[in-house]
Amino acid sequence: MEKEYDIVIIGSGMGGLSASIILAKEGLKVCVLEKNNQYGGNLQTFVRDKTIFDTGVHYIGGLEKDQNLYQYFKYLGIIDDLRIKRMDQNAYDYVTFDDDPIKYPHAQGYDNFILQLTNIFPSERKTIEKYCNDINDVCNSFPMYNVEQGAPYKDGLLSIKAKDYFDELTDNEDLKAALAGTNSLYGGNGEKTPLYVHALSVNSYMQSAWRCINGGSQITKLLVKQLRKYGGDIFKHQEVIDFKFEDNQLIGVKTIKGDYFKAKQFISNIDINATIKMVGEERFRKSFRKRIERLKVTPSSFSIYISFKPESFPYLNHNIYHFKSKDLIWKATEYSPERWPEGYMASMGVHSENQKYAESLSVMTYMHFSEVEQWAETKNTVASKEERGKSYEEFKQKHIDLLIDELEKKFPDIRSCIHSVYASTPLSYRDYIGGQNGNMYGFEKDADNPMKTFISARTKIPNLFLTGQSVNMHGMLGVTIGSVVTCSEILGKEYLINKIKSEINE
Repeated sequence: MEKEYDIVIIGSGMGGLSASIILAKEGLKVCVLEKNNQYGGNLQTFVRDKTIFDTGVHYIGGLEKDQNLYQYFKYLGIIDDLRIKRMDQNAYDYVTFDDDPIKYPHAQGYDNFILQLTNIFPSERKTIEKYCNDINDVCNSFPMYNVEQGAPYKDGLLSIKAKDYFDELTDNEDLKAALAGTNSLYGGNGEKTPLYVHALSVNSYMQSAWRCINGGSQITKLLVKQLRKYGGDIFKHQEVIDFKFEDNQLIGVKTIKGDYFKAKQFISNIDINATIKMVGEERFRKSFRKRIERLKVTPSSFSIYISFKPESFPYLNHNIYHFKSKDLIWKATEYSPERWPEGYMASMGVHSENQKYAESLSVMTYMHFSEVEQWAETKNTVASKEERGKSYEEFKQKHIDLLIDELEKKFPDIRSCIHSVYASTPLSYRDYIGGQNGNMYGFEKDADNPMKTFISARTKIPNLFLTGQSVNMHGMLGVTIGSVVTCSEILGKEYLINKIKSEINE
């Protein structure tokens, strides 16, 4: 098969799909190529025992009318068809610790956020108010976060470390832990993580927090429907293995099936290192290649997916971020294997608006790729099945048991409610999502060298562009904004932002 397009996009993650719709709406002939059996990258879901599990999207922020992600989703044409359930407005997240009986709530809306934490810290109201104002100010320094134009961030903002900010904010260690305790949203590291990463990651949830009824893959289906509405094509099982050049001009890509796709312009929504290798290292500046090679990626995850017996476990309309102790909050990414797991994030799937009992629970904790490296040469997906062997299954079972042991401390009867348990490792994330070492959030941001991880959507190859969580920010909102950034390189930033604003204001 040979086809010709205006734009070919490699990878159907949120960034690639959003970019495809933006460009197709402009009348361009667009094609998206996906290697897996399912579109969507981190939006993928899977079914076990008739229960739907999310692989990456456990909740979404900013979807109340006129909030930031609402506006972007409205422009993409999917907001009206989303099936979502609002999480507990007084505590969409709880931060908890082994050595502390208090559950620290994160509430929706700044005033309510302040109120719920002031109930626990009555003498710290001004501190909590300052925190909310500071988070809002940081986010407002990134215009596209609020669908605006303008020069991004103030001088010095990128160099403020999140941990340093909290240490200066207050001497109250419990309050610091309560405010920073959801930092596994971005793989928080006390030595490196900038404050802006914290702010951009948590703020949209503070505005409003939602779960997708029956999983995040509905977003993928709606995006694919929109792409096809505007005449775009999308193909699965079409892993790109080679980029074709003619007189130093990129003209096409070849897939594992032997099919050839020609285009005038290309967008890579896959791992940047993989892109460089396929395109040809010699086509990029040595300094750029070396910079990318040296960037450290965020940790990966070991996750368990629990299917409950019918009507055995109550549905919890909030997430839990748990640590064994408060001093681990900024150290959890560098956990000790002997003490694993140091903490976890637990989130329930929702299958109806008025859910009373839980059908499923997903629990994530950090895991370094080195722990599964002995099986690194194997690959196991729906599209490319390969057994990793008995030792791998034993490794998974051991870590399943350890993680459930931790859950039992909070939910003593949970084992009696479990119907079945499944697990994924960094290898699962690598094979299905495609990120280096199965990382969760792309490259690790470093406040000591903030520009090191700012990667331009435009490459040295004039008609090749980049998008995805490693280019801009991770998360649903981050990659959506990143897709707009990428498309603005093709369409013009002022034109595209004005187009988005005019459509969402209609």
